[in-house]
Amino acid sequence: MSIKDINSKIAVIINRNGMGDAQQELSHTLLKNYLTLIASEGRIPSYICLYGDGVKVACEGSVFTEELKALESAGSKIVICKTCLVFNNLLDKVVTGTVGTMLDIIDIQHNSTKIINL
Repeated sequence: MSIKDINSKIAVIINRNGMGDAQQELSHTLLKNYLTLIASEGRIPSYICLYGDGVKVACEGSVFTEELKALESAGSKIVICKTCLVFNNLLDKVVTGTVGTMLDIIDIQHNSTKIINL
């Protein structure tokens, strides 16, 4: 079984602007490292769902947009919660990914065999 087969039903959930419950600098370092490593190791998830403060990682001014673009180029579908973007006044600031609805995120979660919450 190839890595692509193994990861074909994996969804990564990012619901905060960083990774883990830590100070922002550490939280950003952890998420940047995580996104870089899954791309370089070929562990590309089928989906990356962004909601809550997680939508900020795909918008202008984010330190994560290059990593997300690389994952998207490698085949990962990035879905960003429209309600969260509107709430944060970021709907016109999206740099990478596709704006979706909560129903899109529910469908992804329902159809994934593994969900990784960061």
